[in-house]
Amino acid sequence: MKKRSISLILATSFVFSGCALPGLSGPAESTIRIGTINTVESEIWGHIVGQMIEHYTDLETELITNLGSSIVQHQAMMQEEVDITATRYTGTDIAGLLDRPDITDPEEAMEIVQREFTEQFNQTWGDSYGFENSYTISITKEFADQEGITHVEDLRPFASDMNFGVDNSWVNRAGDGYQAFTETHFAFGNVYPMSVGLVYDAAASGNMDAVLAYSSDGRIAAYDLVVLEDDFFPPYDASPVIRNEVIDEHPEIADILKRLADVITTEGMQEMNYQADMELISPATIAEEFLEENQYFIDNLEDEEENG
Repeated sequence: MKKRSISLILATSFVFSGCALPGLSGPAESTIRIGTINTVESEIWGHIVGQMIEHYTDLETELITNLGSSIVQHQAMMQEEVDITATRYTGTDIAGLLDRPDITDPEEAMEIVQREFTEQFNQTWGDSYGFENSYTISITKEFADQEGITHVEDLRPFASDMNFGVDNSWVNRAGDGYQAFTETHFAFGNVYPMSVGLVYDAAASGNMDAVLAYSSDGRIAAYDLVVLEDDFFPPYDASPVIRNEVIDEHPEIADILKRLADVITTEGMQEMNYQADMELISPATIAEEFLEENQYFIDNLEDEEENG
């Protein structure tokens, strides 16, 4: 499987200009181009999708990595420069691309993106892989066990004295950002915006009493953090998206993607991200091990169906 990377210096104004993305050229007809954003999670799923396609078909695949955002991925799809985007998240595209109010019900959110992507963009939004990568309020397991904290509201008695570390992009985010959070729940005593990579270190070191984390991030388990229950954040279930022209030409790919629905939990995705971020195992290796452990690499799809 070939792999290419696009520079992250892709401005939104350039993306909407209608120009072709740099570095992307027309592939051979037998090559399926899979786009991923600049996270190990996305790249792992790009490799999973690619390895499945190459195993079960005569097609080749090419990973186009480091697409800077969901909007960049979408534009590459619309310009027919990418055939599949490996990880799209319901909450991200509902609020961004579709410009709709946040939806808190996961089934409703999935129904909306699947309908709208078919009608508006002639693309198929696949069923979720089974995990979501949502915003979450997290605290140390020690604090949670000591005070019996399981839900965000359990923090209310302590909030005014707590230091809260958050992602820079979230603190002023409309819809499900900090201001909306305070209107639904409460305000923390001190809020410290920082890069997401520093958030986990700040929690582990005790400099922050609570942090805004991502539910599938491997560092949650690595730093012994607890994801608190909450119904504030919209769902961010992860799915592949494929252009319908590609399905028309290669219908077997649609069957392959369907087999990846509901195959992993958020905790399972945390573990794979941990392997990439903390153990420095390559996304390609993690993908191959996942497929082998789950017995995806058999002779053909029909054999698996016969074996139940």
